[in-house]
Amino acid sequence: MRVLGIDPGYAIVGWGVVDYAGNRFAPVDYGAVCTDAGVPFERRLDEVYAGIKEVIERTRPEALAIEKLFYQHNQTTVIGVAEARGVILLAAAQAGLPIYEYTPMQVKQAVTGYGKAVKKQVQEMTRVLLHLPAIPKPDDTADALAMAITFCHTNGNQLNRFVRRVAGPI
Repeated sequence: MRVLGIDPGYAIVGWGVVDYAGNRFAPVDYGAVCTDAGVPFERRLDEVYAGIKEVIERTRPEALAIEKLFYQHNQTTVIGVAEARGVILLAAAQAGLPIYEYTPMQVKQAVTGYGKAVKKQVQEMTRVLLHLPAIPKPDDTADALAMAITFCHTNGNQLNRFVRRVAGPI
């Protein structure tokens, strides 16, 4: 199964595509859609939408895993992230992708086995699980890959049913 993980934002949107088969992960591609602060916000949203749409069309994932939005201390920031998240979800919906949402604690639990792990632990475990030579940069990219891993770890039964449906009885 191929999964697109997203760490939403409007300055940097981390994304990572992972193949998962037989309890093994293989990174397909990863990166970030970056927008400039001096650009009008509606243009930044357009850049986020176009960038994620291009990733979806090029990598052809079967599901999208995205971080659930939670209230931050800065209302302006949370509103902007919510709007960026909206255009990301629109691109996924237009591509017919099922969307799965996870909290930071769920990601920490799925990737490290400990729901209160620190960011560095999650990033290092992501690197190890994907057999990468270094932790992907920017951090948003590593977080997006962790999001994809979370989907795979938390939806194992669904994946097994999917494989049986596509490949036939085992």
